Amino acid sequence: MRTDETAAVRAADLTKIYGRGEVSVRALDAVNISFAAGRFSAIMGPSGSGKSTLMHLLAGLDSATSGQAFLGDTDLTALSDAALTKVRRDRIGFVFQSFNLLPMFTAAQNIALPSQLAGRTVDPDWLDLLTASFGLDERLHHKPHELSGGQQQRVAIARALSTRPEVIFADEPTGNLDSRSGTEVLAFLRRSVRELNQTVVMVTHDPTAAAYADEVVLLADGRIAGSITDPTADSVIAGLESLRPTVAAR
Repeated sequence: MRTDETAAVRAADLTKIYGRGEVSVRALDAVNISFAAGRFSAIMGPSGSGKSTLMHLLAGLDSATSGQAFLGDTDLTALSDAALTKVRRDRIGFVFQSFNLLPMFTAAQNIALPSQLAGRTVDPDWLDLLTASFGLDERLHHKPHELSGGQQQRVAIARALSTRPEVIFADEPTGNLDSRSGTEVLAFLRRSVRELNQTVVMVTHDPTAAAYADEVVLLADGRIAGSITDPTADSVIAGLESLRPTVAAR
């Protein structure tokens, strides 16, 4: 297990089993991992390796079979449903492949939605910084259908950042984008880490996307299989290739 005194999120013997008996599937197998605050981390692995399951447990979107998932010092696995909902609302931001913008709302209204649901207003100075940083100043009064895919995902990132969360979880954020738009979105995610001191944990299958991260964590068969610091697309591809004998042997 990698330890870090400034871990934003971490897993301790985190295990997830779906089903029972002979048809059960061990999606995560006693995983120990930490993701440092103020860093851009990517999770990669073959299909069925457990990367999405790990993210969902760390984000409080699914329950663990055993072990613990921590957000800072908070044990998510010990919280009630109501407390978990509050933590997700107040301390975690989400960016999904499908954008998840409300079509009847403008970009500005979508960005402000998490704060509105929490009964708060977005700090206007923070909102101005976000919209300027993500090039959205001229698009705030446009609805999603009036925006390109890349612009919609930038709105989704600004929305995730609007509450100043402790961590943003990004699930295949470039999956529905062309290469140019995907590059823009990844650059904005990296910029949010570098310039806004944000923590980002991203699940992706794309080695080029993973190369934007500070570190890539590799999973295979529900277990940590290695990590790559300062990744490049080539080093990520090589890391994934190295997992093939491991996967085939089990």
